[in-house]
Amino acid sequence: QECCVQNAAREYAKLYAAEAETLEGFGEVPEIIPIFLIHRPANNIPYATVEEELVGDFVKYSVRDGKEVNFLRRDSEAGQKCCTFQHWVYEKTSGNLLVTDLQGVGMKLTDVGIATLAKGYKGFKGNCSFSFIEQFRALHQCNEYCEMLGLKSLRAAHQKQRRAASTKGKNPPNSPAAKKTVPRKAREHRDLISSEH
Repeated sequence: QECCVQNAAREYAKLYAAEAETLEGFGEVPEIIPIFLIHRPANNIPYATVEEELVGDFVKYSVRDGKEVNFLRRDSEAGQKCCTFQHWVYEKTSGNLLVTDLQGVGMKLTDVGIATLAKGYKGFKGNCSFSFIEQFRALHQCNEYCEMLGLKSLRAAHQKQRRAASTKGKNPPNSPAAKKTVPRKAREHRDLISSEH
């Protein structure tokens, strides 16, 4: 599962890099390093993952928990480009997928997560709750790299949704609009698989 998540995110990062590198002034693009599964039949634990060792200051550029404030994420070039990468993936997948937990050394990232809005989106099972997508949409602040890629502001879209939701509840109980409401479909269970190192 860990290899599947990181290598799927790596493929999105390659597409992001291909698009960003054509833009004048964009500069270096974050890279998600590959992770490999190895079989060690003589060992008590026969399977392990192997990846490049990252040497230097390890930084969390994006987090699963919106309560954590990370100034390196907001203020550094790598942090801003990671946030732009998240926005790019979100837009390219029509809000169905989000790469989370972007962390690493400089522009080299590892141990990432993926949240999917729908179970099995494109046959992919993420390892983060879909609620991270909602959190990202509410908290993301566009930066110059989002603008360079022509990404649409999520704040405006989020505010429109909030306004629409607040006006729905303003109908009097006996109004025709209130009688037309349809019961909400029960939320389906979302897979949440965590990867530990």
